[in-house]
Amino acid sequence: MTELKRCPWAQSSPLNMEYHDTKWGIPCHDERELFKMLILEGQQAGLSWLTILRKTDSLSAAYDNFDPEKMAKYGERKIASLMENPGVIRNRLKIMTAVTNARAYLALKNEHGSLDKFLWSYVDNRPIVNNWKPEEKLPASTPLSDTISRELKKRGFKFVGSTIIYSFLQAVGLINDHVAGCAFKKADS
Repeated sequence: MTELKRCPWAQSSPLNMEYHDTKWGIPCHDERELFKMLILEGQQAGLSWLTILRKTDSLSAAYDNFDPEKMAKYGERKIASLMENPGVIRNRLKIMTAVTNARAYLALKNEHGSLDKFLWSYVDNRPIVNNWKPEEKLPASTPLSDTISRELKKRGFKFVGSTIIYSFLQAVGLINDHVAGCAFKKADS
């Protein structure tokens, strides 16, 4: 049996491999999933993505399945409860940011119709397909992630710096950064 070739980062753990094979880089238009991934990318700041993958189910449960309507209403009691929950990233700033971003998301949705429309308009509704070689280092940010980061910040979002946004864009498939030779590389997603 021949083992599938994957992007080098995905080979570090079975959980990374599963995420790479089933989610990463696949164009996403599901509004709740886009919001969830934006929150998770912010939660990941300073941590490994593997930490987030391990906690995704408990984060989902703790944050009401990433329902922005519910999250936008979180008050001090809910925030205190989250701070006590070992299944979440117990960083008050990150918890507060999730609430802030839920509120900003609702405002953005009101302005643009959806996060999906807002994001995909930056790439003319077609993923950017890069062709990196496995030995090349992928960029941490690009002019596109700079622009989207700046626009999200203007709308009140937090933890949406260019590096976080580039990672988010890769995760939800606006940017296809599967390396050349990866079995999951598609010429046009």
